[in-house]
Amino acid sequence: MTIKTRKRRSIFDHSEADAEAPAIVRLWMLRCLVPLHGFRGLVQREYLENDGVARVVGLENWVDRQGEEFNQGKVIAELRGRHREIERVAGECHWPETLGRNIRRMADLIGLNAIEQAVLAFAVMIHSDKHLVAAAGYLGDLSLQQLYASLSSILCLPEAHVRNAFSSRSVLSRSGLVKLDRDSCFDLRNRLDVISGNFVDVMLGEEADPIELLRGKVEVASQAALTLADYPHLGTPLDILVPYLKQVLRESRAGVNIFLHGPPGTGKSQLARVLAAVVGCELFEVAGADEDGDPLDAEKRLRAVRAGQCFFASRGAMIVFDETEDVFNDGGLMRESTARSHKAWMNRLLEGNVVPTLWLSNRVDDMDPAFIRRFDMVVEVPVPPRAQRERIVRALCADAVEDSVVRRLAQEERLAPAVVAQANGVMRRLGASLPREQAGKVLLHLVDSTLTAQGHDRVGSKDVQSLPEIYDPAFINADVDLAGIAERLKDARSARLCLYGPPGTGKTAYGRWLADQLDMPLLVKRASDLMSPYVGENEQNIAAAFRAAARDGALLLIDEVDSFLRDREGASRSWEATLVNEMLTQMEAFEGVFVASTNLMDGLDQAALRRFDLKIRFDYLQTRQAAALLRCHGERLGLATPDDLEHLVATRLQYITPGDFAAVVRQQRFRPAICFAAFLAALQAETALKAVSRPGIGFVH
Repeated sequence: MTIKTRKRRSIFDHSEADAEAPAIVRLWMLRCLVPLHGFRGLVQREYLENDGVARVVGLENWVDRQGEEFNQGKVIAELRGRHREIERVAGECHWPETLGRNIRRMADLIGLNAIEQAVLAFAVMIHSDKHLVAAAGYLGDLSLQQLYASLSSILCLPEAHVRNAFSSRSVLSRSGLVKLDRDSCFDLRNRLDVISGNFVDVMLGEEADPIELLRGKVEVASQAALTLADYPHLGTPLDILVPYLKQVLRESRAGVNIFLHGPPGTGKSQLARVLAAVVGCELFEVAGADEDGDPLDAEKRLRAVRAGQCFFASRGAMIVFDETEDVFNDGGLMRESTARSHKAWMNRLLEGNVVPTLWLSNRVDDMDPAFIRRFDMVVEVPVPPRAQRERIVRALCADAVEDSVVRRLAQEERLAPAVVAQANGVMRRLGASLPREQAGKVLLHLVDSTLTAQGHDRVGSKDVQSLPEIYDPAFINADVDLAGIAERLKDARSARLCLYGPPGTGKTAYGRWLADQLDMPLLVKRASDLMSPYVGENEQNIAAAFRAAARDGALLLIDEVDSFLRDREGASRSWEATLVNEMLTQMEAFEGVFVASTNLMDGLDQAALRRFDLKIRFDYLQTRQAAALLRCHGERLGLATPDDLEHLVATRLQYITPGDFAAVVRQQRFRPAICFAAFLAALQAETALKAVSRPGIGFVH
């Protein structure tokens, strides 16, 4: 039998099949296969397990053998020879030219040392070269100790230096470009996690731009669509924040973190862009999705922050991390949030970041106080005050809807600008198919749909600040001069009034009228708006109502205040006393006009009663008042009224209130009175339904 002789070839002589494999890759592969014994997986008893790997390392004759039987011993011996050959010229094995150039640029940019550069080059190549992946795969799943030892052998570096390259203090680790998976036991490739697949492609491209390297993780922020003038309600915080950011950027100060929080749609993202524009720096946003559009988890987003800190340290830039609840509030009943589970790491990030970072969140209540204290400033970005809301609504849609709709939307203190903008966009896309007279109705429907889905009340179809069509404080039976109080408050602009008395006597309407007389916005809160089934939320809601009134310069009217001011001596649960304490605290601190109304004066906490500047009794109408109001409604409805109105009222109407008149007037829409007698009968029927607990209270003749 004729044996075909094989010509011995140099490790740098290779076939077209492996012509693109750099010498450095073959060196790393042979170190995996020989010193680390990966050949045991490649060279089987009768065949080579991977022909591609065999060709790259110079064993192609055993792949394409003609006549000579496969000899495992000879193959291994030849493989060892290939390894000795390439080790003699290892100093001539360099990284691919483009990779080397980009790594040197990276080293200059973020300060990688020689060891970290070598580890980074290997990580890039093992995520791009399938033959290197296969050769390293023959090492099997590696423990952490085995991984360090393997990299030490492959890169020909001291093991201690390799460990240092992955320490939390190394630039490579802080950059987030390569992360070592310490918790699992996978093969070498899967234990070395690069920041993104795009990162590998860019590093092997012509010229690695820092922004391209982080594409899918950190992006250039869009230009601001607003200005500081659109945030007048953040006056003091912005007066502090803007010069502070300018100063820390000039000083290149480390550890600067600003926390912006507020309900969704209040303009936090836009504010971050405005701040960058005002202080004159670039702004980079941490992405929420990768280059394929898949969502990034909290840990990957934090790695992106770390990478941005390294890449943009010398650019005079800022970084914005939106929706930080993904990090600080993503825990559950059985697990901690990402931030808490990596608390030490997170603290180091907040204390050592070299690029000022703006952290944006929709909520702050569940956040660990230990993290909150590490922020230089915590700024609440609430829904804008009423005047600003009205300007926003008018700017967006005043040309499309009637003025009453604009006012109604502006009065809703939980209505974020983004909700109006979204609804307005939908309405306008309807174009000519939507008649102008229907535009307001459509806009309100769209806004209400969003508000109810968010757990808020609907804006509704009625202007909450509107008064009855016939309103005059002369038609209210109170124990003080109501008009005189309004006149005196025009100068004082501060008071705490308690309005009490039977239902329908005009307490709420007087609060609305008073706001109108003082030319103040009106913020109305009912017990149902403030009460919550969750412990602690009632107090938060009360505090929020007083804050909103102070911010808007509004008159705060709380209906059914007895729900919050019950006598603490009779409290059977601790939260009942806490609720009263919160209300008293807020009342004491509030400097504006606060009006509380209640139908149940008995049982109110005595300390609460002392907090009110004035307690005003609203009673059933006097005979002359009821007669005058009856005449006004009769004339308005075109009904002939008799001369003896006061006698009719005194004999036929008992315990009547302005609310009874309002109810009967509403009935006219579906049961109109054809004569005065019918209107009077309707009033009689309305008052007959009342169960008056104190019959001694009635008309004053």
